[in-house]
Amino acid sequence: MMARIHRLGVIAVMLLLTLSAMPAAAQSGPAIRDIVVEGNQRIEISTIQNYLTLQPGAAYSPAEADKSLKALFATGLFSDVNLRLQGSTLLVRVTENPVINRLVFEGNRRIQADQLRSELQLKPRQIYTRAKVQADTQRIQQIYRRSGRFAATIEPKVIQLEQNRVDLVFEINEGPLTGVSSIRFIGNKRFSDSRLREEIQTKESAWYRFLSSDDSYDPDRLTFDREKLRKFYLSKGYADFRVVNAVAELLPNRENFIITFTVDEGPQYKFGVMDVISEIKGVDGAQLKPLVTTKSGDIYNADQVEDTVQAITNDLGRLGYAFVDVRPEVKKDLQRRIIDINYMIGESPRVFVERIDIVGNVRTLDKVIRREFRLAEGDAFNAAKLRRTRTRLRGLNFFDKVEINESKGSAPDKVVLTAEVTEKSTGELSFGVGYSTTESVLGDVSIRERNLLGRGQDLKLGFSLSTRRQQADLSFTEPYFLDRELAAGFDLSRRRTDYQRRSSLDQTSSIASPRVSFPITENLSEQVYYRFRHDEINSVSGNASRFIRAQEGGYVTSSVGHVLTYDRRDDRIEPTTGYLLRLSQEVAGLGGSERFIKNIGNAYKYYSLSDDVVLTLGAEAGSIIGVGEDVRLPNRYFIGGDSFRGFRTGGIGPRDTTTGDALGGEQYYKGSADVSFPIGLPSEFGIKGILFTEAGSLWGLSDTGPEVFDEASLRVSVGTGLQWKSPLGLIRVDFGIPVIKEDLDKREIVRINFGSRF
Repeated sequence: MMARIHRLGVIAVMLLLTLSAMPAAAQSGPAIRDIVVEGNQRIEISTIQNYLTLQPGAAYSPAEADKSLKALFATGLFSDVNLRLQGSTLLVRVTENPVINRLVFEGNRRIQADQLRSELQLKPRQIYTRAKVQADTQRIQQIYRRSGRFAATIEPKVIQLEQNRVDLVFEINEGPLTGVSSIRFIGNKRFSDSRLREEIQTKESAWYRFLSSDDSYDPDRLTFDREKLRKFYLSKGYADFRVVNAVAELLPNRENFIITFTVDEGPQYKFGVMDVISEIKGVDGAQLKPLVTTKSGDIYNADQVEDTVQAITNDLGRLGYAFVDVRPEVKKDLQRRIIDINYMIGESPRVFVERIDIVGNVRTLDKVIRREFRLAEGDAFNAAKLRRTRTRLRGLNFFDKVEINESKGSAPDKVVLTAEVTEKSTGELSFGVGYSTTESVLGDVSIRERNLLGRGQDLKLGFSLSTRRQQADLSFTEPYFLDRELAAGFDLSRRRTDYQRRSSLDQTSSIASPRVSFPITENLSEQVYYRFRHDEINSVSGNASRFIRAQEGGYVTSSVGHVLTYDRRDDRIEPTTGYLLRLSQEVAGLGGSERFIKNIGNAYKYYSLSDDVVLTLGAEAGSIIGVGEDVRLPNRYFIGGDSFRGFRTGGIGPRDTTTGDALGGEQYYKGSADVSFPIGLPSEFGIKGILFTEAGSLWGLSDTGPEVFDEASLRVSVGTGLQWKSPLGLIRVDFGIPVIKEDLDKREIVRINFGSRF
C-alpha cells in the first residue's frame, strides 16, 4: 500500500514539473541569428532595427514581436509592417508612408491658401499619414465654421507620384455664408426680445449688414453674447441673473441658424450700506469713501461697483501701490432685495519699477517706445503715469495694439513693466478722388512714412489737383531732435488757387516754414516757427473791385510765430470728453514787404452725453493788426464754407457792394455747438447724424471806402447733416440755413465733402 502511494507521489511531481515547463516552451523559440529588412526605400536599415525589441542573439518571442510591430507603427513612418521568422532569420517587411510633395487647395475663394496652409500640421516634405490628413481636414472645417460657413465640405485626395511621393489636394466646397435667421429669448419678462438683441453682438441676417460679419453664426461670439447679457442685467440690478443655456439650431438647408437664449432674470436689487475698509497701514478707508460711486437706495449696478474698484485702485496706484487688492464683499438680502458692499483693501507694499521690457516691436526701435514712458527704471510706481504712457504710445499711431502689463519683480517691493506692441503699416502710398462744393472735382496723390526707418520720423510728399486748386507739399518731422523731447521739422508748399468766384482773382503762394515744438508740462505744449511766404495775386478780372485790383502783384511775408496748446482730450482723433485750448500769435516784419501782428485763440469742450452721443462746444476769435501799413489781401481772414456752415466760403464779412467781391476782414469771432448721434442704422454702417448751430462775425477792414459794406453784425446758422465712414472714404453732407444774415452775404444751403483713398 505504501509503495503504491509513493509511486503516485512521484508521478504527481513529474506531472507538475512538465506542466510548469510547458509555458516556457510555448513562449520561447529559436535564437535569432540575423535580421533582414525588406521594402524600405528612404529609411536606413539600421534605423528600422533600432526600433525593434528583437535583436540578433535573442530568442524569438511572439510578445516581443508584437512590441516591435507597435514600435514601428508608432513612428508614423510606415503604412504596413510584417514580421516573420524564417528558420533563424527574422524577416521584417515594411511599406513606407509616402512623402508629401505639395499641398494644394482647390475651391477656396473666401480664405487664402496661405492662411489655410499655416493652420495645418502637414507640410511639404513631411511624411503622409491618414491620421494627420483626417486631423487637418477637421481643422479646415473648423476654420470655415469660424468664418460663418457651416455648409463647407472638405474632401482630401491623394495623387501618387514616383519615388513614393504624393500630392495632397484638399477639394473645398465653401458653401454659402451661414447666417442667423432668428434670435429668440425665453424667460425674459423685464426686457423685450428687441431690447436684448441690441445688447448682444450677434445680429439677425439682413441685406444691409453686408459690411459686417455679426450676422453669421460664430460659437465664440455666442459665448461672448452670454457674457454681454449677464453684464447688461447686472447693470440693471438683477444680481441673480443667469443664462440657463444658449442653443444654436442649424436649419435643414444648412444656410441659417436659429439661436435661442433661455434666461432666468431673478429679482431686482438696490444698493444698501457701502463702506471702505483698508488693511494697508497708513491708508484710511474713510478717506477713500468719496471715491465710491455707488449710493444707497439706487438700483444695483455692477458697472458702478467696478468703477469704484478701479477708482480706488487708481488712487492707490498714484501713491505707489502697484498690486493693491480691492475686493468688493457683497452681502445680499433677498427678502429686502438690497445689497450691502464692503470694499476691502488688502495689504500691499509700495513698489518701484525694477525693469521695463518691450516685446513685439520688429521695426520700431526700442528707444522710440521707451521715450514715451512717463516712468523710468527705479521710479516709484505710479498708475496715473502708466495710463499716460499707454495713451502716448497709442497716440504714435504706429501700433495696432498696445498693452502694458505689470508683474512682480525680484522682490516684493519691485515691479516689472512689459510693453507688448503689435506693429501696423506706417507707410502710405495713396491716391484720392473726391468732390466738394468748394473744390468741385478733386484728386490727390501722396506718399508718407510716419515711422521712417523705425525712428518715429514723419516724412510726407503730396500733390493735390482740383478744378480750382493745384498744390504740392513736402513736410518732415523729427520727434526727438538731438535725443531730447523736442520735435523739429519743416514744411514746404506751393499752391495755386482760383478765387474768381469769391474775389475775382487767382492767387499763387509759396511757403517755407521750419518749426520746433516741445512740451512744457504733460498737457501743455509750445510750437515756435519761422515762415517765409511769397504770394502772387494775378488774373484779376476787369470787373473786379478797385480794392482787389489795387492788390495785384507780389508780396513777401517774413514772420515768426508760436502756438501754445493745452490738450486734455481723451482722444486726438475722435474725442468724446475733455477740452482743448490753443493760442497762436504771429509777427511779420523781419524783412519782406508785410508787417503785421496776428492773434488767434481757440477753445473746444467735449461732452459725452451717452455712449454714442457727443456734444462739442467751440469758440474762436482772431485779430490781425497792420504795423505802419494796411493788411493786404493774402493775410486777411475769410470765413464761410467748412469754417461757417450755411454760408459760402468768404460768404460773410466786408464786401464791395458794387461788384460783390469778398474783401476779407481783420477781426472775427465764432462760436459753434455740434451734437453727433446715431440715427438708428446698425453701427457697422458708420453713419452718424449731426445737429449744429454756428454764430459769429467778420469785420474791420482798414482799406475801405463808401462802396464797402463792413459791419460787425451777428450771423447765425443752424442745420443738420450726415457723416458716413464709408469703405471709400469719409463722406459728409451738411444742410445749413442762415437764420441771421446780411443782405450781401452769400448762402450755401448744401455742402458736400467726399474723398476716398485706394
